Amino acid sequence: MILSLDIGNTHIHGGIFDGDTLRLQFRRATHPIGSSDEIGLFLRSVIRENGYDPALVSLVAVCSVVPPVVYPLRSAIVKYFHIEPFFLQPGVRTGLKIKYRNPLEVGADRIANAIAVTHLHPERDVLIVDCGTATTVDVVTARREYLGGAIMPGPTIWVDALAGKTARLPAVEITRPEAALGRSTVESIQSGVYLGQVGAIRHLTAALIAETFPGKRPMIVGTGGFARLLEAEGLFDEIVPDLVLRGVRLAALLNHDEPKQADATTAPATF
Repeated sequence: MILSLDIGNTHIHGGIFDGDTLRLQFRRATHPIGSSDEIGLFLRSVIRENGYDPALVSLVAVCSVVPPVVYPLRSAIVKYFHIEPFFLQPGVRTGLKIKYRNPLEVGADRIANAIAVTHLHPERDVLIVDCGTATTVDVVTARREYLGGAIMPGPTIWVDALAGKTARLPAVEITRPEAALGRSTVESIQSGVYLGQVGAIRHLTAALIAETFPGKRPMIVGTGGFARLLEAEGLFDEIVPDLVLRGVRLAALLNHDEPKQADATTAPATF
């Protein structure tokens, strides 16, 4: 079995793969991360309590955009699973041609998404919309080229910014509004945040398609924690919530015949 971990700014999203099948998914808050013992005990416990044997984990694949988590996480995996984890980081094989001006700047989660879509939809032009703490739109060609994309604040950041930077606007639940016209402050914020994200994603995808695939219609794949919330808006051709987990697993398998020793004190979390 392979344990895949997506370390995001807000949540740790984990999954257990048995072959190509994702058998188990779990989440926990990224912060506070806790000690290596706390992380290791959590991982073993969540696997065991869901009916799987932690001893059967033969490979651990990690995608992280939070550098301070790398050291305790690696220590936890080495101590509690007796495995040197694979980190998706510069220097590993991805099967992609990364066309970013500086490949070191690309988030590992964006690379993992790109790896996964080239496996799920080979020889297709794809836009990936990842709706999480940040909303990212990435462009991958049928020739397995990662071209880049766009980044903007996700819904949670919008809500936190309004609550933190104004005197009287509250933090609200992020939900689909019943109408665009809000008749209370809460409804007005919910309308602005939800429909603002919808409009921004629709405009960004249209602009990127016009620039990179003129005259073509690439596939648009949604992923991330808020993708299902936006499902009814017709923004995506397909939603794959576990895209990062699938991508980092594929990267680990691609590099497994040449295992790399991750230096947890310096291992980069971005491409």
